[in-house]
Amino acid sequence: MLTRRSFTAFAAVAAVAACSRDPLDVTSRSTIPPSRIPLLPAHYGAIPDEPHPVPAVPEGVVPERLWRQEVANPWPDLPEGMIVVDPAAGLLYLVQSDGRALRYGAGTGAAAFSWTGDAKLQFRRKWPRWTPPDEMVARDPSLEPYSIANGGMDAGPGNPLGARALYLFQNGEDTLYRIHGGCEPQYLGQQVSSGCIRLLDQDVIHLHDQVRDGVPVRVLAAPESHSNRVY
Repeated sequence: MLTRRSFTAFAAVAAVAACSRDPLDVTSRSTIPPSRIPLLPAHYGAIPDEPHPVPAVPEGVVPERLWRQEVANPWPDLPEGMIVVDPAAGLLYLVQSDGRALRYGAGTGAAAFSWTGDAKLQFRRKWPRWTPPDEMVARDPSLEPYSIANGGMDAGPGNPLGARALYLFQNGEDTLYRIHGGCEPQYLGQQVSSGCIRLLDQDVIHLHDQVRDGVPVRVLAAPESHSNRVY
């Protein structure tokens, strides 16, 4: 469970992370050969009626286990509507009724593993602005036009938060931890972001519409992961 001390430490880390894949990150990246990946479901097609059109997810990139799908709920004791994030497995679950859950593939990063415990989905935003913190701008001066002082980056293509963002709070305080879109398909399920949980835009739009403000969220520590049970 998240303590005040660990929460304070996380906030400092998350302020630097700001839910974006760090431009300086050199984490090894790998993909599954396209020949082993079946055709995507129709819900990963283009979404032309959003304020900013969402392109289709390319074929042959996202492994089937990371597709949005209904599965047996691994946590039958948790309430309906609760979100469970399993960073080690690269997955996010939305608990449903009758022993079922919606499962989404997610991209994570090192900061995701430094924060575990319970929080609350305080509010949601469609096409949010992104404001990298000063520490990130100092590391990458090309981000200066989008700094806090300059008002951040407009929503739309290229914004690291993507089509939706869900903001997590604990005890009334912003954890600086987000569930958001903008995940590049080739990095789904991998540890390549600087922090937060990144979904495909098609999936974060779907999740945004399935949940309500105020629902509980749990981020699992590595020993609690179901990664060895997911196929």
